[in-house]
Amino acid sequence: MTTLSRNARVAGLLYLTLVIAPLRLIYIPSKLIVSGNAAATASNIAAHQTLFRLGILTDLFTAVMGIFLTLALYRLFKGVDQFLAAMMVILGALMVTPIYFLNTLNDAATLLLVRGADFLSVFDKPQREAMAMLFLRLHHHGVVVNEVFWGLWLLPFGLLVYKSRFLPRFLGVWLVLNCFAYLAQSVTGIMWPQYEDAVGNYSFPLLLGELAIMLWLIIMGAKERQPLAASAA
Repeated sequence: MTTLSRNARVAGLLYLTLVIAPLRLIYIPSKLIVSGNAAATASNIAAHQTLFRLGILTDLFTAVMGIFLTLALYRLFKGVDQFLAAMMVILGALMVTPIYFLNTLNDAATLLLVRGADFLSVFDKPQREAMAMLFLRLHHHGVVVNEVFWGLWLLPFGLLVYKSRFLPRFLGVWLVLNCFAYLAQSVTGIMWPQYEDAVGNYSFPLLLGELAIMLWLIIMGAKERQPLAASAA
């Protein structure tokens, strides 16, 4: 195995650690959050505190592994275009990770309100439930904000894949489309939240670009680039 292919597979395996992200993004909301019903939502979270705490841990883990992933990708692509590789790290780690960490505070506040700590006894139970729902909504809005950078970092990433010659160009194109799909979701969530789910459903095939590049890096690795003169010959 060449050094290039080994670096590609390391990056792919680090990418694989992020597959747990949907636990907090999709699974927990579908199981615990009842839209428009603060009391039922609070009751669900109180009854499944371990699952909810696991969601917080998942967000923190995803944020940390995102740093290692972008650094591994920087090592893989710095020879292609160092500026684009640096932009990929800035947008994909230095911007995304702090938002992830700050957003977990909304879930921590939700858990405190649902548990009804002694110092919160000045609030009635319905008030605590309503505030818990408020913090859950704030967490969702934090995700909508982070989608901007989930998308933007894929633009330099996709361009690097396209220019690399050691990965298929269609993966680079797919990543760029994946970028604009995330941006569309974020803009819709801010401006027209009533259409957020519809946009997510329509853009879902584009969002599979990251899955495609992850599997390619793990399974296929990277093909050593041939010198241009040799290629021409």
